[in-house]
Amino acid sequence: MKKKIAILGSTGSIGKYLLKIVAKEKQNFQIQLLTANKNYKELLKQTQKFNVKNVIITDPVSNKNFRKENKNKVIKIFDDFDCFSKIFKNKIDYTMSSIVGLAGLYPTLNIIEYTNTIAIANKESIICGWNLINKKLLKYKTKFIPVDSEHFSIWYALKENKNLIDKIFLTASGGPFLNLHIKNFKKIKINDALKHPNWKMGKKISIDSATMMNKVFEVIEAKKVFNISYKKLSIFINPNSYLHAIVEFKNGIIELIAHNTNMMIPIYNSLFDTKKKLNFSNKQIQITKLNKLDLRKVNFIKFPSVKILKKMPNKNSLFETILVTANDELVNQFLNKKIKFNQIISKLTKILDNKKFSKYKHISPQNIKEILKLNHYVRLKIRSNDI
Repeated sequence: MKKKIAILGSTGSIGKYLLKIVAKEKQNFQIQLLTANKNYKELLKQTQKFNVKNVIITDPVSNKNFRKENKNKVIKIFDDFDCFSKIFKNKIDYTMSSIVGLAGLYPTLNIIEYTNTIAIANKESIICGWNLINKKLLKYKTKFIPVDSEHFSIWYALKENKNLIDKIFLTASGGPFLNLHIKNFKKIKINDALKHPNWKMGKKISIDSATMMNKVFEVIEAKKVFNISYKKLSIFINPNSYLHAIVEFKNGIIELIAHNTNMMIPIYNSLFDTKKKLNFSNKQIQITKLNKLDLRKVNFIKFPSVKILKKMPNKNSLFETILVTANDELVNQFLNKKIKFNQIISKLTKILDNKKFSKYKHISPQNIKEILKLNHYVRLKIRSNDI
């Protein structure tokens, strides 16, 4: 029987990777739903290629254009994420949640009750709304798989040893400025910050990698997903990005999880039952990379973003929403040439230390409206320079 799947954000990089896998295994899958925001032309191609009967396009203009160009009258076209009960009469097998940013939280929460497994590639949703997500996962007995390469690696390592975990080390490439002298950080240009040495990524995440904020987010994500204290989470620099995580167990065993810099690997393994015999073509061991892991401790002077972790509360709070939103706004300011690269983290730190925001460390999100309302409030404050 074919696995029934849905992809939230099918026109993004994660969605496209997943569809490449499905294309090679068409006999095993039936796509029930694809979604997009504005890229209606790519979505139309996807629906035609995979014979998809349900689509969601949230941008009104793109939705209208899709309806005009779509010749297949069988396709049901929706404009928001309140339609899942109309699409799914029974639980489907697998959902990939890969909508970028906090825009992905609402559809993620909504679809959990309609899927047996949900793979989440949206760190903002996990960071800001994990307690809401986890509550729904437990209520509807839905299996969760993280898709970020580091978190998938940890999840994979912990499947049989959850109670033995002692410490987790996430790895970071160090980005394009690992070997750049700190005195030159004031001169960094946008194009320089976008040149990640190992991964092909979008502009926002590329800048986050260059400041190492991406790794800060991943530590927070790991803390929530694996229910572990910040004291047991650390970061190592691994310049070639071959090693994704190190897990130290209480029995003295240390497990290193490595794979090529290819997001197809965690996506592929999240899609298939790992008990099944798999045949992933990209499985050759890179001996040269293993011999040159070159693990290093983080230079806090060069990457002060990592010190932000000391400001984070141990319990789920709305403070994480402030962190995610403020960083997002400051990265946009840098990309729009309004601030310098080294100002991203200095301004972010100032915002987090502001009394009007630090009080949110003690407030746990009770619903998605609180998160989205605070997200809007923080953006307005930063854009109006009222901080």
